[in-house]
Amino acid sequence: MTMLNFAIETAVEAGKLLLDKAGRKLDVSKKGDINLVTEADIASEKLIIERIKSYYPKHTILAEESGESAISDGDKLWKWIIDPLDGTTNFAHGYPCFAVTIALEYNGEIVIGVTYDPTRDEIFAAEKGSGATLNGKRISVSSTEKLADALIVTGFPYDFVKRDGIVENLLKLLFKARGVRRDGSAAIDMAYVACGRFDGFWEEGLNPWDVAAGFLLIKEAGGRVTHYDGSPFSIYKSPILATNGIIHEEMMQILNESKPQIPKSKAETRI
Repeated sequence: MTMLNFAIETAVEAGKLLLDKAGRKLDVSKKGDINLVTEADIASEKLIIERIKSYYPKHTILAEESGESAISDGDKLWKWIIDPLDGTTNFAHGYPCFAVTIALEYNGEIVIGVTYDPTRDEIFAAEKGSGATLNGKRISVSSTEKLADALIVTGFPYDFVKRDGIVENLLKLLFKARGVRRDGSAAIDMAYVACGRFDGFWEEGLNPWDVAAGFLLIKEAGGRVTHYDGSPFSIYKSPILATNGIIHEEMMQILNESKPQIPKSKAETRI
């Protein structure tokens, strides 16, 4: 089994677990004032980690709920980056917009990315240098040429009230774009940019597991991913701007008019 197929099978298995738990009464706790974690997050992450340890016992794992796990005598060049349930608040409220997302980093570079939406049974997958697919069929970013004709998407970090520029950027882009959406799952937002459903995505305060797979999906689908200032994107640094490439400069100019304020403390995880 290739590493890509392993990631796909693992994401699908975890997604089916989430669907099985969807709609049931679940134990829900808080990691912050409004940051939720459910028993479904924990069960999905456990399943994924157990599969990784079974197939790749010496690889490092970076997971949302349990943090980073490194094997002392392992191969630290390989790191699995996983979000067992992206869109926890949506899931907890019965809103069918959530996903499992798994990425593999080799020597600091994302080489595999998979996002699985179990409610639509959609598997977005990419391998470095091999393009991106949706349920096995090749996908590409949109050809929209102007922001005025674009449908774009964003999200808000939990501490958005403490950050300068977020609301200002939203208002500016609301007036400039054809439409702006906020769905509550960065993984799905980025997958939709990759397949052309959205033309652009921007957000602050995201973590590596939120964006790792989506970053590769968009790149392999022909899009562009940077920070707001146009610098090369790192999954370990916020904020993110991801587009079809054509409207990138136009969005970047607007986002740079008001610089985001990055809190000194670690950003909270996005729901």
